[in-house]
Amino acid sequence: MAEEIKLIGMWASPFNCRIQLALKLKGVEYEYIEEDLSKKSDLLLKYNPIHQKIPVLVHNGKSISESLVILEYIDETWKNNPVLPQDSYSSAVARFWAKFVDEKMLQTAIKASKAEGEEKEKLSEDVNQDLKLLENELKGNKFFGGENIGYLDIVTFSIVYWFKVANEAFQKEFISEDKFPALYKWIENMSPIDVVKESLPPKDKHVAFIRAHIH
Repeated sequence: MAEEIKLIGMWASPFNCRIQLALKLKGVEYEYIEEDLSKKSDLLLKYNPIHQKIPVLVHNGKSISESLVILEYIDETWKNNPVLPQDSYSSAVARFWAKFVDEKMLQTAIKASKAEGEEKEKLSEDVNQDLKLLENELKGNKFFGGENIGYLDIVTFSIVYWFKVANEAFQKEFISEDKFPALYKWIENMSPIDVVKESLPPKDKHVAFIRAHIH
């Protein structure tokens, strides 16, 4: 019997992009269902009644929510092209940094986007410090996963790319080659890969969306 795989998402969401990238890396065919978050569908409420947020992966009628959880589920379910490291310690380290990206760096950046004056400067500097920590974690590798795209690459790129587009939308520099040479090179390594490009929103549409929703 054929597997039924659906992804409920929203095109501009970095969390949605990371799930699409993981599925494409695995070569998993799925049905994509676009969600209007201003008027949540019965389908979303059925499959994620707790948080009522995207993305939601539906596999043979069973739903999985929260992007980091979904990524781990995908890796455990489809064993080809593993994204989490195979040894327990390296896997734990990748999970640690993924939580750091979502719970520390992203949340600080969101606060910075809404702040003003000295508070904005302080929070922006905190984001830069977080980026420096990530820069060090690359350790001279092509990807966080070594020679191949891994779990932390998927998690981090979805957020860093969103930051990059947001800064372009307001004509600001984000990650320069001078300040973050390793991250800059890493973005260059990730960006031209076909499955990565296929997972990203259309650039002009994305810029317009961010301009309309961030002030």
